[in-house]
Amino acid sequence: MSTEHKTWLPTAKRVDAVVIGASAGGVEALGVLLPRLPAVLPVAIIVVVHVPPDGRGELARLFDERCGARVLEPGDKEPALPGAIYFAPAGYHLLLEQDKVFSLSVDEPVNYSRPSIDVLFESASWTYGARLLGVLLTGASADGASGLRTIRQGGGHAWVQSPETARAAVMPQAAIDQDAADEILTLPQMAERLIEAFGRGRA
Repeated sequence: MSTEHKTWLPTAKRVDAVVIGASAGGVEALGVLLPRLPAVLPVAIIVVVHVPPDGRGELARLFDERCGARVLEPGDKEPALPGAIYFAPAGYHLLLEQDKVFSLSVDEPVNYSRPSIDVLFESASWTYGARLLGVLLTGASADGASGLRTIRQGGGHAWVQSPETARAAVMPQAAIDQDAADEILTLPQMAERLIEAFGRGRA
């Protein structure tokens, strides 16, 4: 497959889902992106953040208060529906099955993490193919780099936060080193792209 980098804007006609991964500094980074999105989203947005096992529900509650769109943790076999922002539950891998329903797994950690960004990204790529946007943000491990490369190789689009603007540069730099990025963007650039595609929200 060609490794030519694409300049690309997501639209409801081209994307069915957006998957986002983050670790250290991720809550702050997501605070720049998610509250700016409109209450009525044309896509499902699915997020993995590395959190302690006892943190179940905390991120969904935090961002539900800050976002116009509905924010929740999905249950096993729950459909991934447009219009919602889903956070992976603490202590569980979050996967997408071929019929666009969620699957929760307590399999061994991947890249020392459960939930793992790679697990979500790879399963989402198999499900959505070219109609997927993957976004990898700040983090202190390499989790997500391989999964983002899978998205890109599957015809989807891959954004990486510029390492120099990330609180922890290891994760975005790992993606760049694996040639997993179509575009390397700052958080404000990502936010403006998403607003242009999907509309403006509260922030």
